[in-house]
Amino acid sequence: MEPIGKIEGRAIPFGANNVDTDAIIPARWLKTITREGLGAGAFEMIRRNPNNIFDSEAYSGAPILIAGGNFGCGSSREHAAWALLGMGLKAVIAPSFSDIFSSNAFKNGLLTIVLPQNEVDRLLEVAGNGNIAIDLEKQTITTSCEEGFKFEIDPFRKHSLLEGLDETGLTMTHCKAITRYELRGASTHSFLYRPHVG
Repeated sequence: MEPIGKIEGRAIPFGANNVDTDAIIPARWLKTITREGLGAGAFEMIRRNPNNIFDSEAYSGAPILIAGGNFGCGSSREHAAWALLGMGLKAVIAPSFSDIFSSNAFKNGLLTIVLPQNEVDRLLEVAGNGNIAIDLEKQTITTSCEEGFKFEIDPFRKHSLLEGLDETGLTMTHCKAITRYELRGASTHSFLYRPHVG
């Protein structure tokens, strides 16, 4: 997982409420056993319209999505976070998120930021013409109009995202303690550590 510190660039002013995971990545894309290529299926129904915001030249390469409330509701498919990352997104800003989507996003290195509706509305306005910068360390969002917004984030999630630590990475930070435990177990419970014969 790549560390997240600062994210800056255009933001896609989507703003729709109650966008479920089936809208983010339709079920037919769930047959894959890899994350590769899921960005192509993200918001597939919306992107059938040739004038959709996701394929607009103005937001090409945008690392930020501004969404409406209850973003990521519906099924618990982790593919939704994978698809957004596959689009090149690094952060989603919304008034609220589904708990499961927010958890899946965090575990895969996608930053979710909750702001009050009035602040999201302002960012939707700014995104039409200017850039937005997110500083995870300072927990701030600044706009090209020099406006600033503060956001809250769980300290554990903040640390993990700043360091680029997924669940495997977090486990690996305890390698020395794990090795000590195994060595101690081998000396006190040797019957558990006999080599497999077979």
